[in-house]
Amino acid sequence: MDISRRLFLSGTALATLASRVLASTEVDPKTGMPTRVLGKTGARVSLLGMGAGSRWLMHESEDQALNALDSLLKAGVNYVDSAIQYGNGESERRLGLFLKERRKDIWLTTKVSERGYDEVMRAIEQSLKRLKTDHVDLLHMHNLSGAADLAAIEAPAGTLKAMYKIREQKLARFIGVTSHTDPEVLRTCLERHDLDCTQMALNAALMGNSAPSNVRGYSRSFEELALPVALGKNMGVTAMKVFAQDKLFPDGTPEELMRYAMSLPVASAVLGMPKMQHITQNIQVAKNFKPLSPHEMKSLSGRLTASKKAEIDAWFANHVDACDACGMDLA
Repeated sequence: MDISRRLFLSGTALATLASRVLASTEVDPKTGMPTRVLGKTGARVSLLGMGAGSRWLMHESEDQALNALDSLLKAGVNYVDSAIQYGNGESERRLGLFLKERRKDIWLTTKVSERGYDEVMRAIEQSLKRLKTDHVDLLHMHNLSGAADLAAIEAPAGTLKAMYKIREQKLARFIGVTSHTDPEVLRTCLERHDLDCTQMALNAALMGNSAPSNVRGYSRSFEELALPVALGKNMGVTAMKVFAQDKLFPDGTPEELMRYAMSLPVASAVLGMPKMQHITQNIQVAKNFKPLSPHEMKSLSGRLTASKKAEIDAWFANHVDACDACGMDLA
């Protein structure tokens, strides 16, 4: 019997695992930003994370982008999430300008999309040069999709072999995997392999058991399938696609959607913030965070119609988590 099945047969066990994450919440006395422990890494990260994808790259000038990052760090945000594919290395390059002075203040995450050992080793070397650092705190395998993609990752000369080598060499302190496409494939990956962290699509439209089984396009959610496995293995979990690239408006407000994600047993909700106004608002929500009750979470999900759920599910199936083209985001 797999881990996720065992956990869902025992609601008490799942609740205990989830409460452990939520109970780790502490407010940074210097900044007022809530923090949580990122699973087995033991690191304490900000409840609000910064997505350095297309939304950050929408800050037109380099100075504007760095000022936005500076504002977030001063407010207590320390989880910063990038990827080689964000702007074809531009996100990492910009972060590198900032990291020269502030490396110790940031939990630095980046991602690799390559699916071969040699390609991944070259990619991390290039990333570290752009980031102007000798290591990242967390390296994710980017955007795990279907079964064929998992097979490529698991191949003898595939991504996993390189990831373990990178962790062994301390080029990345911890390793993980992200997915917004197929909860069952992510669940399988988490069950099979020695990973420290994972990032997955978690939002009110994808709430576990919240959509009728006959809704066309609906599939079981990350919250239902993959999250319990991660909790059972004490992995650090972060939420992405909290707003589903704004597709959840106006059914839910930004504050409600953020509170939903932050009420889940995740260490950080990672958001793209293209304007200073968004940064100010999101910091305020995080610092004033109060968890939603289970009833409130179900009510919010219920306001998202069945057709909306199907639309989001279909969109995730085809969405590419990169920003070489305008409009693709991390949020």
